[in-house]
Amino acid sequence: MSATQTGATTGDRNSFVYVVAGLAALNGLLFGFDTGVISGAMLYIRDTFDLTMIMGYAIDPSLVEGVVVSGAMVGAIFGAALGGRLADRLGRRRLILVGAVVFFVGSLIMAVAPNVEVLILGRIVDGIGVGFASVVGPLYISEISPPKIRGSLVSLNQLTITSGILIAYLVNYAFANGGEWRWMLGIGMLPAAILFLGMLYMPASPRWLYEQGRESDAREVLSRTRSEGRVGEELEEIKKTIQTESGTLRDLLKAWVRPMLIVGVGLAAFQQITGINTVMYYAPTILESTGFADTASILATVGIGAINVVMTVVAVLLIDRTGRRPLLLTGLAGMTVMLAVLGAVFYLPGLSGVVGWVATGSLMLYVAFFAIGLGPVFWLMISEIYPMEVRGTAMGVVTVVNWAGNLIVSLTFLRLVDVFGQSGTFWLYGAFSALALVFCYQLVPETKGRSLEEIEADLRETAVGTAASDDRSSATDADD
Repeated sequence: MSATQTGATTGDRNSFVYVVAGLAALNGLLFGFDTGVISGAMLYIRDTFDLTMIMGYAIDPSLVEGVVVSGAMVGAIFGAALGGRLADRLGRRRLILVGAVVFFVGSLIMAVAPNVEVLILGRIVDGIGVGFASVVGPLYISEISPPKIRGSLVSLNQLTITSGILIAYLVNYAFANGGEWRWMLGIGMLPAAILFLGMLYMPASPRWLYEQGRESDAREVLSRTRSEGRVGEELEEIKKTIQTESGTLRDLLKAWVRPMLIVGVGLAAFQQITGINTVMYYAPTILESTGFADTASILATVGIGAINVVMTVVAVLLIDRTGRRPLLLTGLAGMTVMLAVLGAVFYLPGLSGVVGWVATGSLMLYVAFFAIGLGPVFWLMISEIYPMEVRGTAMGVVTVVNWAGNLIVSLTFLRLVDVFGQSGTFWLYGAFSALALVFCYQLVPETKGRSLEEIEADLRETAVGTAASDDRSSATDADD
């Protein structure tokens, strides 16, 4: 075979990997669209339905509005809890198909909802689909991708999340004049349909196939996504790791897995309690308090969404060059500073003029630092650091924590503002961000350029070394 032919073959493999990863990353688009679209739709839903009654009972309308918004998060928690186990049992590709169907059905229910009760049902169903997507999207991409470009490809999931948020903001703006909230919510059926139809033609995860005893199928998938010299080597690595795993839920609590469970849960919690989704859900409200008019605040929100996308693109380009830790630590340091500045600015008596622009600029920089660090690195790390047999289950547990944090933060933000003021609330988020910086510096490992099997082998060796050290210390103490 000539050099030209070999290059073409390599190019074909790379192109195929990018197509597979790009299509699977539409899971993130569903996630992002659902996050962004409800803020605009709620402005008009309250004009269509009586939000003072649910199932014949009189309820505070602000509570009903909160239930409509948070219904998707409740569904996502349920979907994430089921999604991890289903990803291990059904396979990654099949669960993506199921999630796309569930999201499509949820969007349809919302678009035709005759009353607020059915709308809430649609939000919950929609959220279940998002929960599946948030677990299985990064997982599938990480297992289909070659080690050298895995970081960039998994980060496509975060890029599509941010793109979905921006698209939702633009959809809201496009339908704002007519108040067509049903179109806003119903458009979510389109990306779900594209994801479903596209994934029908995509391969299953080679690691999952091998685990099911389908070695020839796993080899075929690897031959389409790896160089010829890497197929046998990676298949052997997969074989070794699977042979050493027992695959029970209790494996998550084994001594050598537990540190990574702590890392995943910690990253999941910090991604939410540092306040990012309060900005996504309440950006127009925050911007209005800085002196923007209604229309200007909506356009500024679109600007925030655009910055989120642009900086995520930067992260995708850098993550396999600089590594995970540098981006994560830089992003958290920047977030901490910007939250401190926001707290100081909102502490001042007036937010008009220059002070208002400083607040707006700090808010945008906060989003930018999140987008290059904690945003993409979280989803990448949790798809890399767990052993194959419990990877789906572990990601399910971690994603449940992430969605629970999202729900808690979104429900408590306005209450925190009432109690502590906007300045105190931003300072609280800043304190959490500083704590996250210390946590990540101490505990989060670097995984750049290493196969999933190599990462797992290192974790096992570290655990064995730690246990041996503990045994020597115990023996020394006994001699003394």
